[in-house]
Amino acid sequence: MRSRSNSGVRLDGYARLVQRTILCHQNPVTGLLSASTDHKDAWVRDNVYSILAVWGLGMAYRKNADRDEDKAKAYELEQNVVKLMRGLLQCMMRQVDKVEKFKCTQSTKDCLHAKYNSATCATVVGDDQWGHLQVDATSLYLLFLAQMTASGLRIIFTLDEVTFIQNLVFYIEAAYKVADYGIWERGDKTNQGIPELNASSVGMAKAALEAIDELDLFGAHGGHKSVIHVLPDEVEHCQSILYSMLPRASTSKEIDAGLLSIISYPAFAVEDLNLVNVTKSEIISKLQGRYGCCRFLRDGYKTPREDPSRLHYDPAELKLFENIECEWPVFWTYFLIDGVFNEDKIQVQEYREALEGILIREKNGIVLMPELYAVPPEKVDEEYENPHSVDRVPVGKLPHLWGQSLYVLSCLLAEGFLAAGEVDPLNRRFSTGLKPDVVVQVTVLAESNQIKSLLQDHGINVQSIADIHPLRVQPARILSNLYTMLGRNKNMKLSGRPHRHIGVLGTSKLYVIRNQIFAFTPQLDFQIVPKRHIDNQMIVEMLKIELAYLTSCWRMTGRPTLTFPISHTMLVDDGTDIHPAVLATIRKLEDGYFGGARVKIGKLSEFLTTSFHTHLSFLDPDCDVKLFDDPNGGRSSPDSEYGGYSADFYEKESQDELDQYINDVLQSTALKSYLPPTSKTANQPPVFSANHSTEEILSIMAKTKGLEVPAVSMSLPTKVLNTHRKSLNLVDNPHFFETKDRGNVLRLSKDARGDLDCRKLVEQLKECPTLHDQADILYILHILKGADWDTELDGQYGVTVHCLLNELYRKAGLNQEWGLIRYISGILKKRVEVLAEACTDLLSHHKQLTVGLPPEPREKIITAPLPPEELIDLIYEASGQDISIAVLTQEIIMYLAMYVRSQPSLFVEMLRLRIGLIIQVMATELARSLKCSGEEASESLMNLSPFDMKNLLHHILSGKEFGVERSLRPGDSSSSSPSISIHEMGHSGATKTERSGITKLKSEMKQRSSTPSSPTSASPAGSSGDTSWGDRKGQWLRRRRLDGAINRVPVGFYEKVWKILQKCHGLSIDGYVLPSSTTREMTPCEIKFAVHVESVLNHVPQPEYRQLLVEAILVLTFLSDIEVNSIGGIICVDRIVHMANDLFLQELKSFGAAGSILEKDVATGICHFFYDSAPSGAYGTMTYLTKAIIIYLHDFLPSTGCAMQ
Repeated sequence: MRSRSNSGVRLDGYARLVQRTILCHQNPVTGLLSASTDHKDAWVRDNVYSILAVWGLGMAYRKNADRDEDKAKAYELEQNVVKLMRGLLQCMMRQVDKVEKFKCTQSTKDCLHAKYNSATCATVVGDDQWGHLQVDATSLYLLFLAQMTASGLRIIFTLDEVTFIQNLVFYIEAAYKVADYGIWERGDKTNQGIPELNASSVGMAKAALEAIDELDLFGAHGGHKSVIHVLPDEVEHCQSILYSMLPRASTSKEIDAGLLSIISYPAFAVEDLNLVNVTKSEIISKLQGRYGCCRFLRDGYKTPREDPSRLHYDPAELKLFENIECEWPVFWTYFLIDGVFNEDKIQVQEYREALEGILIREKNGIVLMPELYAVPPEKVDEEYENPHSVDRVPVGKLPHLWGQSLYVLSCLLAEGFLAAGEVDPLNRRFSTGLKPDVVVQVTVLAESNQIKSLLQDHGINVQSIADIHPLRVQPARILSNLYTMLGRNKNMKLSGRPHRHIGVLGTSKLYVIRNQIFAFTPQLDFQIVPKRHIDNQMIVEMLKIELAYLTSCWRMTGRPTLTFPISHTMLVDDGTDIHPAVLATIRKLEDGYFGGARVKIGKLSEFLTTSFHTHLSFLDPDCDVKLFDDPNGGRSSPDSEYGGYSADFYEKESQDELDQYINDVLQSTALKSYLPPTSKTANQPPVFSANHSTEEILSIMAKTKGLEVPAVSMSLPTKVLNTHRKSLNLVDNPHFFETKDRGNVLRLSKDARGDLDCRKLVEQLKECPTLHDQADILYILHILKGADWDTELDGQYGVTVHCLLNELYRKAGLNQEWGLIRYISGILKKRVEVLAEACTDLLSHHKQLTVGLPPEPREKIITAPLPPEELIDLIYEASGQDISIAVLTQEIIMYLAMYVRSQPSLFVEMLRLRIGLIIQVMATELARSLKCSGEEASESLMNLSPFDMKNLLHHILSGKEFGVERSLRPGDSSSSSPSISIHEMGHSGATKTERSGITKLKSEMKQRSSTPSSPTSASPAGSSGDTSWGDRKGQWLRRRRLDGAINRVPVGFYEKVWKILQKCHGLSIDGYVLPSSTTREMTPCEIKFAVHVESVLNHVPQPEYRQLLVEAILVLTFLSDIEVNSIGGIICVDRIVHMANDLFLQELKSFGAAGSILEKDVATGICHFFYDSAPSGAYGTMTYLTKAIIIYLHDFLPSTGCAMQ
């Protein structure tokens, strides 16, 4: 018999340790590990972590086998792992109905349980008696299922189990928007059972999705059917949310040691090395102690000051736990493993020595890892005064299985029994490595031969969709529909993937479906606009964004392939040529660079070898999936106007089931025309003449709502007043309408009772000079009779108001009358398909939304994702039923979501996006630039093309100067207002078009009377000084108005507010108090604290006044650094701003200023000129605010002047 080698003896020592501390708790029937001898429950997360030592030890034995018994030992250990993983699978499969429900509801009541009975696999507590929703636990299970399968273990046995795992993938793929209870099962750190979005859950889900994608669960013995599919866009969502959160862990935790599991082993979810290092150093500096790390700041768990009889904390109680949080040694094992993976010998040595000092040794040589170390009750005050000075005592479970397991694993790695690649066979550890540059392959296809020949006339040779046969091209939503078949299983009542929008990463792969190769075209537009008439500039812009997105986010092998179809909507109005914006784009693509992305243009067939292919094997004829199972599953609604690519189909007779299915989804309802054309007869007066339209229509509508309307002057409740588009004035926000000349009476026919004669109204549709007037009549009918009322137009039955409005919508699209398109969208309550997703995107990036115009009862706050219907209803309610604002709100949410994904830097230090205020500021900007009334500006805003609307929003977010131009489109007589285009200002201050000789309207505020160029000197004689001042006038007022509307604050503002609250009783802002007690619950860098400050500031309705208050608070915060213990009780910030304003006025008067210069804002009493002063400089607002603060706080400041300097 061979003698045992030294390594064999050491392995046997670890095997004994594992047997005595971990495997002794494994249930022989289910394979689950109970938490300890007295705790019989099995937690999913703890079970997975606790079995890692057994898995590692098994691999170490297999690798270092001295004799046959070692191989047998390896097999035995591996089967213990398989038994546990299958035990957890049993527990979850018994809750298959929850997995099915959760895919749609994402509710805490419909989630998998966090712990099970270790003897029976049954649940132990009710759905609502525990914080069960812990996405990270389910994700951790999937991550290790993938890693263990890749290492050669066979855990999944049947295809039913494969389907269940595929549905678990759907369960976690929405992690980026699911608020859960997180790794510590507590949710919000006040421990009141409030779920929140946790970075550790999002990161673990991202890692699991990447690890299990395209993995065969049957290992080497499988085929196409046992492969798991993940959509890359869902992974990317998780990634972008993760980046926006780190190093913060959640809204209530500014840092959490649990993040170690996602920045390092096992998840390696963060690809940005800087972010990994920042997060790691935050954990070390804020959480590390002498015995391990605290879980998070002010964590009361098992501290001497925690009251174990209560489940929840009182928010103000959290301050009691400061500096005495328990320290967990388990986190040092993460640092140790991290050191092994990074080959950092010093780190490994340091943490091994640290662990040796805190492990507990029993007489028989067994080492135990305690759960945590707590401060002894009698030494609490001492530790509070001098953190890390007191010797702590071990508390809690002994051993802590999770920690014990990671300790053994770290020792096996550190001593060389295992290599890093063996515990990470899927190579997650290379996630921070350098990525090669992405080249995007673009193939341009003509939808028909006519378009192909038009492109040839310009010297551009492309293939048509018919030319590329046998390759197939279809729109992205066909792919969405096909993916709903994935993971269906009748026996387990699993419905497959929920119908979700598929992003550009998903459409940039090629798909093999039933032995045919398919390419899918990305969706480059939003449905607020009719499909047939798209804003081509917007398409080009979206293409640019998508290419940049592909360049930065593509992670798969091969190159992304983007298919760009040139359709009939991309022709100029008369259809004789390609739209110039589209032509320019194709030319740029041919250059090899477009919008910062490297591109290669070519034929689809040339790209086959370099693209990434996915086999959708679940659609194969021999699989259970029946394409026509459910009669209406995933079909588009009859309302939608989608076109597919008919040229893609060949020999209609020989169509197989797949072709029939695609054809079926593409069928849009046949569109018939009923509306009479607009009448152009010259002698007929228009039905609605401009000078009374609003008033008359309002009074008709008011009467139908039972309101009495006086004949002479109209003072209507805002609700009715704001309903009609023509009354929209976002700038002055009037609540009152003066009656105009009533000579020209509206020719609306009344019936015998004096009510409106609706049948006559239908006849009047034929006399309307413009589409707008037809829309007005249909709107009145819609209000009086409802959408389904049969107009019996021209004696035809079944012609409902809804059907006519839809037709008008299409006509408006043909003429590109954007204002009318938005108006009808609003009447029909059309909703943007991906609106709820866009809203969720913003929320997940920690941007709260408000909709509606301030103040608050009308302005509604959205802090958590809402289902699409609820979201739409809330938007309409907040818009006071003003359909124009409701439609604009949806559109702006879409653009904001686009920017938060593509340019997150625009949103720095913004926590709450107030859509109503943003709309108001957009209108104000137009009024300022075009020198027109509020009503005209609001009308112009409604008529902006989607491209210009998005640009205007971008300029407001980025604070860039821009110019606005009126451009009358030829042949645009039907359009009610001139078209407007928006340009970025060049360096010379002129817009690009102005430099080429087109005049534009100068951007400036309404002229005040001649103002001096500075408060000190009178305006210089000679016009040169005048013009330079004129151009800059209003600049600071505008800057403050914009920053106030988008709630932007200076960097580090909230932390400074926290510090100042430590020195006073509170800040009073516009009558609302921000009390100092909030600092007892919240820490300075918490998002929750920032949101709290924000909600107090948001009570201020005027954006420019809010910004002055922010400046005043900023000056106040400079005081937090000087050696003063207290600066008084409640500080009234408004008072300080008004004092500064008075000082400013006194100084102006002393220079002899008079008249309009001293004019005050009626609402706030602040001088207009003060609003428009720069912050810095001798006459800047900061100077006056500082003086005001010194006067206000005179008694509390040090007597020496130097300290204040």
